[in-house]
Amino acid sequence: MNQETLKRMDLDFVLHTYARNWTHFVKGRGARLYDEKGKEYIDFGSGIAVCSVGHGNERLAQAIANQAKNLIHTSNLYLIEPQAKLAKKLVELSGYDMRVFFANSGAEANEGALKIARKFGEENGELKRYQIITLDSSFHGRTISTLKATAQSKMHQYFGPFPDGFVYAKDLSDVPNKISDVTCAVLLELVQGEGGITPFDKQEIQNLAKTLKEKNVLLMVDEVQTGIYRSGELFASQVYGITPDVITTAKGLAGGVPIGAVMTTLKDIFAPGDHGSTFGGNFLSTSAALEVLEILHTHKQSGELDKTIVYFTHKLQDLQKRNAEIFTEEVGLGLMRGLRVRDLETLTKFLSVAFEAGVLVLKSGRNTARFLPSLNITKEEIDEGFKRIESCLAKL
Repeated sequence: MNQETLKRMDLDFVLHTYARNWTHFVKGRGARLYDEKGKEYIDFGSGIAVCSVGHGNERLAQAIANQAKNLIHTSNLYLIEPQAKLAKKLVELSGYDMRVFFANSGAEANEGALKIARKFGEENGELKRYQIITLDSSFHGRTISTLKATAQSKMHQYFGPFPDGFVYAKDLSDVPNKISDVTCAVLLELVQGEGGITPFDKQEIQNLAKTLKEKNVLLMVDEVQTGIYRSGELFASQVYGITPDVITTAKGLAGGVPIGAVMTTLKDIFAPGDHGSTFGGNFLSTSAALEVLEILHTHKQSGELDKTIVYFTHKLQDLQKRNAEIFTEEVGLGLMRGLRVRDLETLTKFLSVAFEAGVLVLKSGRNTARFLPSLNITKEEIDEGFKRIESCLAKL
């Protein structure tokens, strides 16, 4: 089907919730995408940090095909072998003494975290504790509860009334000021995916973790985007040297198959019936995730992931230094990187000209170009992407 016909069909039958780029991709290999006309693009966005092992990964495709030929879904009423194996692998690779609940997305994972916090708050303490503190510029999902947990007023139009009990801190130092007798948890991202790709200071995070422990307030870390080796470790929490009470993750876990996970040290917080999911953790998604984790764990152990992080970071830093009139700063952690652009108008133009040159780059916050390449991107693909970016900067 050609692009115009498909565009018309989309406009006629799909709800208009996305400001789409109408490019029609038909094939992908590694970090390269191809549209219907055969034009090649270097993908520095990997489906918003989802395609962690690249496009058209043969090992992942084979794992999905093998599982689909046998069983796709039976429901959580019965044992699911790859689900149990995946939970074990996540716990062992993280080094955290936790249990895992599987959902279908990051928002669902965060919903599970919110329910853990609320039950913990009701069962621990003389008062029923229900308040959850989140940070300005955070993003935690698009369900009604996770929208309210997202401390961005623009996200709160039209959809109220929202659930009560969310309190917003302007930064990490403000969190202790917001803690009250009814606070049960703090939910935060260690690098805000929609808030400009700025990693929080390690010592500040460790100090906050200590304060929360002393006050018996849960530390819940949203690793929907930073998790699954994007930070350079399985979880960014490991980079920061903390042990959260709850971790959520999703995007890169199954390489493009929908999945989410909540991990918690509160191993007996839920009883049967407290929470659930029809599709969450089924045979297909957990088989895909097992293969992705095996690929990425091997990639990490070999030293190749660390080399890629260093190489990609140096390319970004060099680009920024040579074009300081456009890019004011390079920021990020692992392969979750950003370039601050001098203003929003220039950022919008940069994303457009980069796309025309055949490179996919994303937006974060008001003035940050976000780079989220696949974790196994090759040196050749990185070089080609930056070569194309350099070629288009004169247009700015």
